[in-house]
Amino acid sequence: MSGNSTPWDQLLFQPPICEGWKQNVEGAPYHLGNCILLLGYMGGSGIFGSIYIFSLLATGYICYTLWGWLDACGLDIFMWNILLVMACLLQLAHLIYRLRKDTFLEEFDLLYKTLCQPLQVPFEVYKEIVKCCEEQVLSLARDQNYALEGKTPINRLSLLLSGRVRVSQDGQFLHYVFPYQFLDSPEWESLRPSEEGTFQVTLTAETDCNYITWPRRKLYLLLAKDRYIARLFSAFLGYDISEKLYALNDKVFTKFGLRFDIRLPSLTPARRQYPYI
Repeated sequence: MSGNSTPWDQLLFQPPICEGWKQNVEGAPYHLGNCILLLGYMGGSGIFGSIYIFSLLATGYICYTLWGWLDACGLDIFMWNILLVMACLLQLAHLIYRLRKDTFLEEFDLLYKTLCQPLQVPFEVYKEIVKCCEEQVLSLARDQNYALEGKTPINRLSLLLSGRVRVSQDGQFLHYVFPYQFLDSPEWESLRPSEEGTFQVTLTAETDCNYITWPRRKLYLLLAKDRYIARLFSAFLGYDISEKLYALNDKVFTKFGLRFDIRLPSLTPARRQYPYI
């Protein structure tokens, strides 16, 4: 090779040859670091997988730092591994910050697992839904009214998280609302966005209850902006109303004492006008 060959030419065409191998092996920190790095590179995906990976990488590079300082006695080895440890720790801090930022109250985590996770709703979409209700969990004491017949305006949509709510009309019991059911889905569906109205029923807490609520106008804006969330709420509300209608099935009678099936087409117009027949 010519005398003006580059270092790359020397590396590729005239590789250095080891004249003698070291007889002694490296110290324990070096081998421990290799084992930890091997485990670290087996991590999975997602934020928890990333935390696992960078935690083990940081530990492995710390072992390399000790090896470079105590055994290899190389300042360059020590400094490079210190930089790698710092990079891993910064990445870990960023991941933990993201994890804390995406953490909700226990009630919202359970709500996601109960309603949204079975439908594979993306967590980013769920965050938008929770943001619309301002991430607040409201409460009802026992015997406290959520709505009064003919008085309370229909200006929100609420979902019960815990407890039990009794629905009545003219003092007559209609049905119960249980956790993860909407409190006012029939009223929500009975009005157009530009219309106003009042409750036709009274809703009273039979036990201490927790619920979340979306302001009507704010939720309408979200549904108009995001078609996926609009379809999701349409599915939730449709299922919820069907459950309430079937709960009323035993209460629908003719004047002859015969029971009507709420699935009969003859009842459909009446249900549209009077959600609680």
